[in-house]
Amino acid sequence: DAYLATMADLGVDADLSPEDFLAAMDGYKERDPDLAIVVSAIKATVKGGLGKLRERPRGEGWRPGERWRALERPTWRPDIRAAVISRTRINLHRKIVKHASFTGQYPIAILSDCVVYAANGPSPLDFLPYRDGKPLPGGFKLGINPGLVKHEGTQTVLWGEEVREKFNAPTLNLARSIKDGTVTDTDNGE
Repeated sequence: DAYLATMADLGVDADLSPEDFLAAMDGYKERDPDLAIVVSAIKATVKGGLGKLRERPRGEGWRPGERWRALERPTWRPDIRAAVISRTRINLHRKIVKHASFTGQYPIAILSDCVVYAANGPSPLDFLPYRDGKPLPGGFKLGINPGLVKHEGTQTVLWGEEVREKFNAPTLNLARSIKDGTVTDTDNGE
């Protein structure tokens, strides 16, 4: 709720049309830098909280085979963390399959929460299927609510091939760098 309310204060409402949503997301952090910090803090709190469910040993004289302090906390629940991540991945894969069955388009790169498709234009609206102005049921839908997607970035096919050639990495995962196009090093394709 805090995330949705703060985003609404930044002009990105949950009930915007896809076109209005994309326009509202464009530069939302510059509208109010203080609120943008709040949005970042909310996201970090959620990610950090999820990470704490499976906190690993951090020094403190720990040796392999020994228990560490985090194991004694009732909040050490790697099963809950795994269930959250699993459900998110299942939903993402379901949307990918639904999109492919409707359009014949398959992603060219996937990261944990980023799916990259080839498109005929720079906007997600250039490839997201709509029927009578509504998104494909069970497919990708633009928005800020949990389960909806946002536009991470657009790069050209030429950019992708130049990056792969520059790093001699034909299996480079382009989803890792699609946001701003910056590639600092090769990856292992994961």
